[in-house]
Amino acid sequence: MTPTSDDPRPAATKTDPPRPGFFDEVRDAVHVRAALLIIGVLALQLGFITSYIGAFHDPKPKEVPIAVAAPTPAAAEQAVRRLGALPGDPLAPRAVADAASAAAQVRDRDVDGALVLTTGATDRLLVASASGASLSEALTAVVTRSERAQGRSVDVVDLVPNAPGDARGLTSFYLVIGWCVGGYLCAAVLAISAGARPANPARGLIRLAVLLVYAAVTGLLGAVIAGPVLDALPSGVPALWGLGTLLVFAVGAITLALQGLAGIVGIGLAILLVVVLGNPSAGGAYPYPLLPPFWQAIGPALPPGAGTYAARSLTYFDGNGATGPLLVVAAWAAGGAVVTMVCAFLRRRANERDGAPPGTAAAGGSGTPRGA
Repeated sequence: MTPTSDDPRPAATKTDPPRPGFFDEVRDAVHVRAALLIIGVLALQLGFITSYIGAFHDPKPKEVPIAVAAPTPAAAEQAVRRLGALPGDPLAPRAVADAASAAAQVRDRDVDGALVLTTGATDRLLVASASGASLSEALTAVVTRSERAQGRSVDVVDLVPNAPGDARGLTSFYLVIGWCVGGYLCAAVLAISAGARPANPARGLIRLAVLLVYAAVTGLLGAVIAGPVLDALPSGVPALWGLGTLLVFAVGAITLALQGLAGIVGIGLAILLVVVLGNPSAGGAYPYPLLPPFWQAIGPALPPGAGTYAARSLTYFDGNGATGPLLVVAAWAAGGAVVTMVCAFLRRRANERDGAPPGTAAAGGSGTPRGA
């Protein structure tokens, strides 16, 4: 029976679905993947704070290499024993034949300073502030206290001073950091625009080629800005251009490799490696002998540290001591490129196994856009 206007029974109405509650909205808005990424960002942030404060909060000289020359071998050995027994082991002294040998070792970056004993009451301390002003200052303070305790004074001679436009010798460090930032940002842009993982070896090779071109351009521009434009570094452009190209490509290749292994999370891993761990251990503000053991150990093996040491060597020391750091950066570049290509080959095989068309991403492939 159809109800009429006089029928007391209400007409059947369509009920609206229940409105979602606040926690339902939260679950819809914040997916598990997003929550995990936020947790990862939090970990990076706390790691950044911990790493920088841990490296810089209490710089102390530890086993700083220093040459010792004296009028006689016996006097040199006695001074070596005295300096080596200082509390806290701030110095790692070694005896050399004469003042000329001591100065040569400073210029060759074999030692960070040299104490030349004389027959008078005043000795000479040879330093190279271009290796880092904080290091030469710390070395001066330690040696001056030791000499004063012996009733002697010391004259400080800066064999390799900083250029007038290179305040405290930090220009090389900041130049290297800028190159590193460009490297992982370029690789990150490639991931965001075309997918974190290249779909096949051709795409991987294209990304590496784009990165190499970018590295050459930004390496040149960075060297020109630091040199002729701002007159902050005295070295010629070609040497710094080569270093910048290698460094930018190395950091970018590392980022591409980590993206190939871990998808978009690889960008965060690259930041962890280069920024969180690499920058504070690079020996920029505080050279290696002033850093705590952990940062002192990892710094030379990471691109920012190797790049900073090489930049200072190329800029102020005629390339002395640059070979090892350059090989470190080259190893990172080669390793990153190889891993990137291997991941691209494996990606293509996964596509073929899953039946995806050539050159496209397989279904469920870490959010990689088709054609990446």
